Amino acid sequence: MAAAAGLVAAAAAALGALLMAPGLTQPHGEGPPEASGPGPRGGAGEAERRPPGRMDQALLLVCNELPAQGLRLAAVSGACHQCLYQFLAFIPPSNGSLRKPGTAAVMVDTQHPLTLLLNGSVGDRELCKIQYHFGEFGNYSLVVKTLSSSTKTVSCDLVINKGPINSYLPILFAFLVYMGILAILIVGHLFMKIDPVRNWVYKKLNPRETDRLINSELGSPNTTDSASSGPTPRFWSTASRQRLRSLDTFRGLSLIIMVFVNYGGGKYWFFKHESWNGLTVADLVFPWFVFIMGTSISLSLSSMLRWGNSKQKVLGKILWRSFLLIMLGIIVVNPNYCLGPLSWDNLRIPGVLQRLGFTYLVVAALELLFTRAGAETGTLETPCLALQDILPYWPQWIFILMLEVIWLCLTFLLPVPGCPRGYLGPGGIGDFGNYPNCTGGAAGYIDRLLLGEKHIYQHPSSSVIYQTTMPYDPEGILGTINTIFMAFLGLQAGKIILFYKDQHKQIMSRFFIWSIVMGIISAILTKCSKEEGFIPINKNLWSISYVTTMSCFAFILLLLIYYLVDVKRLWSGAPFFYPGMNSILIYIGHEVFENYFPFKWKMQDSQSHAEHLTQNLTATTLWVIISYLLYRRRIFWKI
Repeated sequence: MAAAAGLVAAAAAALGALLMAPGLTQPHGEGPPEASGPGPRGGAGEAERRPPGRMDQALLLVCNELPAQGLRLAAVSGACHQCLYQFLAFIPPSNGSLRKPGTAAVMVDTQHPLTLLLNGSVGDRELCKIQYHFGEFGNYSLVVKTLSSSTKTVSCDLVINKGPINSYLPILFAFLVYMGILAILIVGHLFMKIDPVRNWVYKKLNPRETDRLINSELGSPNTTDSASSGPTPRFWSTASRQRLRSLDTFRGLSLIIMVFVNYGGGKYWFFKHESWNGLTVADLVFPWFVFIMGTSISLSLSSMLRWGNSKQKVLGKILWRSFLLIMLGIIVVNPNYCLGPLSWDNLRIPGVLQRLGFTYLVVAALELLFTRAGAETGTLETPCLALQDILPYWPQWIFILMLEVIWLCLTFLLPVPGCPRGYLGPGGIGDFGNYPNCTGGAAGYIDRLLLGEKHIYQHPSSSVIYQTTMPYDPEGILGTINTIFMAFLGLQAGKIILFYKDQHKQIMSRFFIWSIVMGIISAILTKCSKEEGFIPINKNLWSISYVTTMSCFAFILLLLIYYLVDVKRLWSGAPFFYPGMNSILIYIGHEVFENYFPFKWKMQDSQSHAEHLTQNLTATTLWVIISYLLYRRRIFWKI
C-alpha cells in the first residue's frame, strides 16, 4: 500500500512533465500569428492590431469586398437555445478606388458551434448565414464579395489561415499517465500473490487492521455509536456483516470528480456545469453524493437501532449532524468570501453543505419516524412479493410523493411577476429575450423573495452563454425538495441491501430494475430531448427529470461497483475508497485550501488547457494521497 501511495505521488510530477511537453502548449501572450495563404489583404499593420488569443477562442478576420455597403456581424452559440443573435462587429465597405476591402477582427468562441449572421447596412438585408465550429487558437478569414455585378449575388467564404491546436491532447496524455500507474499497480498486485514477496512486504510494512475502527460521516454504518450506547462496550464480531466497501468507493468516486471539477477541470467546458438544460460531467457528482448519503442513512440507522439506541438519542444525533453541516456550509465554505470579510449583507445562505445537512435531516428523521420492526428482515407479510421491499415503507413514500406534488404545484402554478406561469427557462437572451429577468422561474423567485438577492449565488452558470443578470442559486429552496427525493431513492438502495442481506443476485437485480424504472420515467418527462421535453433535465433547477436520470445512473453505477468490490472482490475500491472514508474532511479541506500551494500556483501560461489540467489533476491527486495517509493512520473525521 505504501508503494501504491508513492506511485500516486509520482503521478503529479510525471503528469506535469508530459502535459508541459513541447507541442501541448504554446505561448499566447504575443497574440495570434499573421494570417497567410488565401486570406484577406491588409498588411502587417492589421495583424498587429488583432486582439490577443485566449483560451477557447479563435481569431476571425472579416473582409468586406462589397463597395456599396457595410456589414453587421452577429453570432449565436449552438448551446444557447432560442437565443437572440449578439452583435459582434461592424465591417465598413471596401474602398473601391484603392481596391482595399473593409476589415474587422473579432474573437469567436470555440467551445460550441456558432451560427454567424451577416446583414447588410443598407436595408438590414440578410446576406449570409454560416454554421461552423471554430477550433481553439485558430486563425480564420470570412471573405464577403459579389459573385456577379448583374445579379448582385453575394458569397461568404470561410478560409482557414492557420489551423487550430488540438486542445484535447492533454486529456489523452493524462489518461495515459494514470493508465500507466494502474498497470504498475496491477503488476505489483500480481507479485503480491507470490508468498515470499508477500511475506517480505508484510514484514516491512506491518499493516494494521483498521476497517472495524472506521467511522464514516453522513450516516454511514459504524460501531462507535453502537458500542458507546450500551452499559458495556461491544465491537463487531467476526461473524457479523462486514462493511460494504462499495458504498465508500461510490462516495469517494463522486467526491474525487467533484474536487476535480471544483478546481476547474482543466477549464474544459464539459467539466463545467451545463449553462442550463442538459448534462455535463460536473452535473453528475453532487446527486450521486446525495444518493449514497441516503444509502448510508438506511444502513446506519438500522445499525444504531439494532444495537439498542433509543429513537430519541438517534434523533439527537441526526439534529446535531445536520446543524454542523449547515453551519460548516454557511461559515467555512462560503463562496461570497470573495466579496470580502464575512458579512450578513452579502452572506450566501444556500450551499452544498447546507443542502446536504437539511436533506440528511429530513430523510433520516423520516426513516427513524416510520421504521418498523421486522421490515428489514422480511418478517412482515406483504400482499405482493415483488414489492416486499417497498410496501412496508408506504408512509414514507406518501410523504415523498406529497413533496413532489408541492414541487410541481409551486413550479408550474405559482405566479411570478413579469414571467409566464410555469417558466423553466434561463432568462437573459434565451427565449428570444422575452423574459430576461425570469431566470429559474418560480425557483429563482422564491429564493429572491425569501432570502434576498444578496444572499444567494451571484454568478450562475447561465450568466455566460445566456448572459443572465439576475442572481440565481442552484442550491436554492425549491430544488431541495427534489434533493430529498434523490436521497430517498438512495435510502431505498440501502433497504434493498438490508432486506436481501447476502443475496447478491437479488440485490443486483433490484438495482437494475430500479435503474430501468427511473430511466423510463426520465424518457417520458424529457421526450428523450434536451430542450423539448415536458420537464427538461436541469441541474440548476434540480428538476424531477434530473433526479430520475441521475438515480438511473446511480443505481447502475452502484450495481457495477457492488459487483466488482463486494461480490467478486476483483477490485478493492482503491484509490476512491480512501477519500470515501473521509468525505467531509476532504470536501471541506479542498474548499478551504483551494488557493494555497501545492494545490494552486502561478502559471506560466494561464491560457493553456494543459497547465490548468496539470494543476487541477495534481491538486486532486494530492487529496487522494492525503485521504490514504489519513486512512493508514486511522484518522477519520465524522460529524
